[in-house]
Amino acid sequence: MVFEFLQPVEPELIDFINSLSAQSLGKKTAFHTHDEFPDMEAASIAIIGVPDNRGDEGAKDHVNLNYIRKEFYGLFPGNWDKKMADLGNIPAGESLQDTYYALKSIVEELVRNKVIPVVIGGTQDLTYAMYRAYDNLEQMVNLAAIDSRFDFGKEDETLSARSYLTRIIVEEPNNLFNYSNIGYQTYYNPQEEIDLIEKLFFDAYRLGEVCANPAVAEPVFRDADLVSVDMASVKSSDSGNLVKFIPNGFNGKEICTLARYAGISDKVTSFGIFNHNNTKQESVLIAQIIWYFIEGIHYRSNEYPFGSREHYLRYIVPLEEGEMVFYKSDKTERWWIEIPFVSDVNNKLKRNTLLPCIYEDYVGACNNELPERWWKAQRKNII
Repeated sequence: MVFEFLQPVEPELIDFINSLSAQSLGKKTAFHTHDEFPDMEAASIAIIGVPDNRGDEGAKDHVNLNYIRKEFYGLFPGNWDKKMADLGNIPAGESLQDTYYALKSIVEELVRNKVIPVVIGGTQDLTYAMYRAYDNLEQMVNLAAIDSRFDFGKEDETLSARSYLTRIIVEEPNNLFNYSNIGYQTYYNPQEEIDLIEKLFFDAYRLGEVCANPAVAEPVFRDADLVSVDMASVKSSDSGNLVKFIPNGFNGKEICTLARYAGISDKVTSFGIFNHNNTKQESVLIAQIIWYFIEGIHYRSNEYPFGSREHYLRYIVPLEEGEMVFYKSDKTERWWIEIPFVSDVNNKLKRNTLLPCIYEDYVGACNNELPERWWKAQRKNII
């Protein structure tokens, strides 16, 4: 059993849960304790702690996740009906590779059984282990990161929180179809890395662009399988991170909005929050980010790729090169654009597929402007 890697939550936390109101989240969650393990057949969402901080050479101690858990379980749920389980922690292995293996195995098992893992870290290189969990699930993976940096590194560089993306891109098996960055800050990223993002046809949205209109990020999450949040993307005045002062970044409302977009996405199957600075102050915001992600899950509408296109309005936009087909949901009024299958080349996608977009993309197409995400998706599709 892969769950043997897990340590139960501490008795101190159970004592805290017992003191809470009967309506609190803590009283509506099943816990892995020394005496019992949650019934995973009844669970839809599983919280896993991974306190391993060795992906950051400057980190001295592993993360104390009880701060986050106490803040989160003291909150009250909305009109939620999905069952949650807290599976405890994956202890730091003898080596980082041991930790990666345990996390990979557990996330793979949960995703295969349609349970959404919410991973609380630890350093962001743990995203690599979550990505590797999809190796045996026979699917291409779309990774979305809320991050001020791209986290590229040199090919021969040791895997760390600052280089995990390079390992994901170059290492076999290569299951990555798309990487999207939400909120990068230009001065933290060398120009050659920004150029590389363009060359690989990945998506990247500057902090100012997302803050001006957070809705531009919604289609990105709608197309993501794995979402990774770097808490260093939030400015210190809102996160409480005064250990390493961050003057610019998302505010509390914006990061929670993005987490809710991720939760609403019918496609997102795993979610991680990393680079916690190990303070009680930042734990308050992390608890609320988790809350908004889980609330989003409860408002999923099971639209494409799970629903039928027959229930959507179809819009055909004539262009000089042919035509572009859009679909609009009559339930949520969300938009998609069709990526056509090209029969005489080798495609990563084996049929016509739909790419999430926004209404402004449709308006642009009516003015003969090709949506950038559609163009990039076309280029990535052809091997």
